[in-house]
Amino acid sequence: MKLASYLATAGVLVALAACASAPTAAPPVVRDPNAAPLAPMPMNAAMTEVFDGKAMRVILCGTSSPLPDPGRAKACTIVVAGDKAYVIDTGPESWEQLQRMQFPGIRIAGIFITHYHSDHIGDLGEFRMQTMVAGRSQMLPVYGARGVKNLVAGFNLAYEEDARLRLAHHGSSLINLAASPLVAKEFGSAFTGNLDAEEVILRDGDLTVTAFEVDHDPIRPAVGYRFDWKGRSVVISGDTALSTNFTENATGADVLVSESLAGNLISMAQQQMKAAGNERGAQVMGDIPDYHISPLEAAQTANEAGVKLLVYTHHIPSAQVNLPPYFAGVAAVRPADKWVIGWDGLRIDLPAGSDEVKQGELLPKP
Repeated sequence: MKLASYLATAGVLVALAACASAPTAAPPVVRDPNAAPLAPMPMNAAMTEVFDGKAMRVILCGTSSPLPDPGRAKACTIVVAGDKAYVIDTGPESWEQLQRMQFPGIRIAGIFITHYHSDHIGDLGEFRMQTMVAGRSQMLPVYGARGVKNLVAGFNLAYEEDARLRLAHHGSSLINLAASPLVAKEFGSAFTGNLDAEEVILRDGDLTVTAFEVDHDPIRPAVGYRFDWKGRSVVISGDTALSTNFTENATGADVLVSESLAGNLISMAQQQMKAAGNERGAQVMGDIPDYHISPLEAAQTANEAGVKLLVYTHHIPSAQVNLPPYFAGVAAVRPADKWVIGWDGLRIDLPAGSDEVKQGELLPKP
């Protein structure tokens, strides 16, 4: 570079640096508090089919467990019925996966929590904020058994200032402060831990949602959900061990989305932690198998319940889910085309008036 050109460039950089370092008052942000609301964000064309009303759809948005997995979010499943989406659990990183799918948050009509472990609730605040920014015009219902009121109150308190600040920045044409909160919808007064109860908790047009007790003892209450729409049905297990109530509520379902824990792999991890002197970690590994269902038990449950497709999720440990030992024994009891290892972005279509079960993807299989 010629000297004159270099000096000119340097002079510009120095001037810019001086401007950057000089204290300046930010111009005031002026917003019209009476501005008319803007229309919701347009839906990505790739999502149009998802909301065409021709099928019930299941989308996995978080398939890992609390154990680390950089390729998977924690527990999250979406059921789409008609033009509305219903979210089951909001585990950490799950909203990021929905953003990668370009999923329209404005279509989320309700959130259902299976229980209050952190890997099932961690992103609830993000769902509150992001759907607000997307144009939500009413408070977002959060369904759960005893404890949901505390959960919702806590996240509302934590995100209250966030909403106020976004209103100050973007104005009322973008931020509907009155609609920003979550609202708790508690159910399950008969859920006493006897593992024999279910309750219809939502009827919305052709959709019926039933909550039922599952065995995640000592986590009580813990629930699964069944979604019935135009003759099609989906059951989400939540975290559970084997139980008659789980099998009964899954009976005849088109799709069973079930968690699973590979006890053989967890046992190996426990032994490795003991050998490394990590007694605390080994204790945790020893505690978790008795309140989760194994892949083989889930397959046997699906068989007994007459489920068309078993979808494995909430893999424990998810980093080893593609290794043969994880699903030891499953192939011997259930045909290969009747079960699938779920990933973040797996899409299942259940066309109305049909027995067909279609598989697709909104994010590529890892």
